[in-house]
Amino acid sequence: MNILYCGNDKIEEGLTLSILSLLRNVRETLHIYVLTMHIHTADKDYDPISGQLITYLDDLARQHNPDNFVHSFDTTELFRSHLPAANMATRFTPYCMLRLFADLIPGLPEKLLYLDTDVICRRDLCGFYHQDLSGYEIAGVLDYYGRWFFRRHPMRADYLNSGVLLMNLGEIRQTGLLQKCRQICAGKKMFMPDQSALNKAAASKKLQPRRFNEQRRLREDTVLQHFTTTFRLFPHLHTLTVKPWQIDKMHEQLNLHEYDDLFTEYLHLQPDIKATKIRE
Repeated sequence: MNILYCGNDKIEEGLTLSILSLLRNVRETLHIYVLTMHIHTADKDYDPISGQLITYLDDLARQHNPDNFVHSFDTTELFRSHLPAANMATRFTPYCMLRLFADLIPGLPEKLLYLDTDVICRRDLCGFYHQDLSGYEIAGVLDYYGRWFFRRHPMRADYLNSGVLLMNLGEIRQTGLLQKCRQICAGKKMFMPDQSALNKAAASKKLQPRRFNEQRRLREDTVLQHFTTTFRLFPHLHTLTVKPWQIDKMHEQLNLHEYDDLFTEYLHLQPDIKATKIRE
């Protein structure tokens, strides 16, 4: 199973937790790819994911299965040569657009499951991963809120959340989907640039059940839970954002204890993870 993550050093906690959840629940071999880069803008400085952390996660993955690996790619020059100029200053970091470069990276396999780093695997997802994507560029789940507001066809919900995205790179390279997305991001400012571009440019999307990208609250059949920002009505209308690494908030604000065993393992590894940063 081929997994893709993207990000900078600010998502290292989420990356670690998400990978741990895969190691706990996926039975088959995991090949995990991480795209990162050095990028500095006029307004912000961003640093890449630590190479020492990648080495640590690779060692950890191989302890579960010697055929597993975690490998990172430095995409700095690639990103600079195809700069999404119109979207460099959105509320989302430029790193969210790195998935749009997957077709240009030698060595990436034909089929990839992209995951945001705030996605936790709850059950084995082999059935989802191994579905037939013949004739489809991507497969995913409707965006919980966006399905109501953004759609290409007025009578049919078709706006996917891009935080869990099964990508058919073979098909994508033929249709030029990601190239189209990069061009859109270069010229048009958007609220959620990568997700908006993918939904706008995709010619063939395969819709999947909610359980493969649960964005609202844990349900009995949830396979992948995605901790996005949600709207809550009580005691007044407000937004709520709680990420998996915010363990106290997971307990107190979401009243969620489903992943306590995962959190215990994560906290147990913290001294070793911190030691990687000292050595770097």
